[in-house]
Amino acid sequence: MEQESAVIIRPTRDSDVDAMLAIYRHHIRRGVEEGVDDNDTPQPDDLRDRRKNLKNRRFPHIVAVRDGEVVGYAYVVLFRKRPAYRYTVKHSIYVHHRHIGRGIGSQLMRGLIDACAAAGFRQMIGYIDGDNTASLAIHERFGFTRVGVLPAVAYRYGRWADSVMVQRSLGAGATAPPTPLPLSTY
Repeated sequence: MEQESAVIIRPTRDSDVDAMLAIYRHHIRRGVEEGVDDNDTPQPDDLRDRRKNLKNRRFPHIVAVRDGEVVGYAYVVLFRKRPAYRYTVKHSIYVHHRHIGRGIGSQLMRGLIDACAAAGFRQMIGYIDGDNTASLAIHERFGFTRVGVLPAVAYRYGRWADSVMVQRSLGAGATAPPTPLPLSTY
């Protein structure tokens, strides 16, 4: 058996955009049945602008790279746009479908948690498809707690699906008074 090369977790670059969009589009198309319009998926320029905006506002936006190929990416956005929520982020992680089950999601999760803690965020929130047992297990392994279920909020493949809400505190920022963030952050 051939050993896989190491995965590098790093901030995204403009040159990663096409690969990230391909990963995203695969997962979105898999999430709904044939005939459902998914034309609202972002275009390369949309993702480049979003990436730049998040980077300028110190929100982690990272990729996993193996042998020069982007095999996954992760990012955070504000949980809510009101100033009171400026220390809480909502995260998303996407792994290339040919690399699922190889630890990429875990490496992205570790990188994202570390980057969010270093940036001064206090809490991470996630919404996970109730049927995605692998994602639920990774979140549990990384200390996320299930804090809610949104029953039957997604409709795909002829049935209703739940979303599970998870939450994790981030290091010292979980209890220490917050460091003031610039108002332009939110």
